[in-house]
Amino acid sequence: MHIELRHLRTIRAIHQAGGIARAADLLHITQSALSHQIKGLEDQAGVELFVRRSKPLKLSAAGQRLLRVAEKVLPEVEALEGEFGGLRQGSAGRMHIAIECHACFEWLFPVLEQFRKAWPDVDVDIRPGLAFDALPALRKEEVDLVVSSDPEDLPGVTFKPLFDYEPVFVASSQHPLAQKPFVVAEDFRDETLITYPVDRARLDVFTSLLTPAKVEPRAIRQVELTAVILLLVASNRGVAVLPDWVVRELRTSRDYVTRPLTQKGVTKRLYAAIREEDGDKPYVAHLIRLAREIPVRMQRGEAEQRDHL
Repeated sequence: MHIELRHLRTIRAIHQAGGIARAADLLHITQSALSHQIKGLEDQAGVELFVRRSKPLKLSAAGQRLLRVAEKVLPEVEALEGEFGGLRQGSAGRMHIAIECHACFEWLFPVLEQFRKAWPDVDVDIRPGLAFDALPALRKEEVDLVVSSDPEDLPGVTFKPLFDYEPVFVASSQHPLAQKPFVVAEDFRDETLITYPVDRARLDVFTSLLTPAKVEPRAIRQVELTAVILLLVASNRGVAVLPDWVVRELRTSRDYVTRPLTQKGVTKRLYAAIREEDGDKPYVAHLIRLAREIPVRMQRGEAEQRDHL
């Protein structure tokens, strides 16, 4: 037997319509063409698929078996056709994101919440880029976007700037360094530095301050959650350096203060790395636009709260 999708659609249409004439209308073919198709299918199967002389037309036991196959296969085929249609139109696809910035989870979730509402047919997933080499994975199409603060010159990869941020020193309001207008590398030498559990090369406090100055903190304590870091800092268990937007977003206490790193402060930039050929995909462009806009909205909200107070 050589059963085609049109045969499955035919058996389903006849069952739904209860007759050849109405089924032909559903399938947009002539009644004679449909009758010819049924005869050819029955000749292949060697059995009758319909109970003749019944009104409405009924399926035989063999026809019922073929109908069950049609009802199982056709919805999957139709879903696949819809998915491919969405891909052609740019309304469906995959957006697997790797994050090299540990603190970026706090910022990315509201971005993805807005993105999900606008693009429900895009498959979104997040992979912490700290456990593997995210940029090589991007080139291998294992992930589709990498959030990073360290752009590289890679063939086929483009780095889209998202927003600038300032890594700031965070300490208890009772800490002696809280009295200074800014901190320098030497101020960390006698401190317990609380950081995320990642390599030093991925931490702004080391790359932008301590490593160039060859300063080593007295101790390093690694903590997974930003909220716990802030809790420990407020309890005067150590000091930390976090992106300014993270502290603004999660601030729930006045028991800690922030200070610039060095007199001039330090400015870093966050990027979205994507494959060059994905730059024209509408959902990729929209995600990047949201990633740029939401931090600005956060800053405006904070300013409005201050003005209200």
